[in-house]
Amino acid sequence: MPSKSPRCPLCGKARDAEFKPFCSRGCRDRDLLNWFGEGYRVPADQAPDGTADEDRFDEG
Repeated sequence: MPSKSPRCPLCGKARDAEFKPFCSRGCRDRDLLNWFGEGYRVPADQAPDGTADEDRFDEG
């Protein structure tokens, strides 16, 4: 059985060694923007400091 070559985690194309683990600069930058924009945020009912979201004063 042939082994699968590693794929880009965003689009599934073959990886490029220059942009590993991504296939291109575009996918690499898109991933970075997801991190900056909190696209990978894990939803939680309580903030790390122990306060509930509705009790926080630093929001809007």
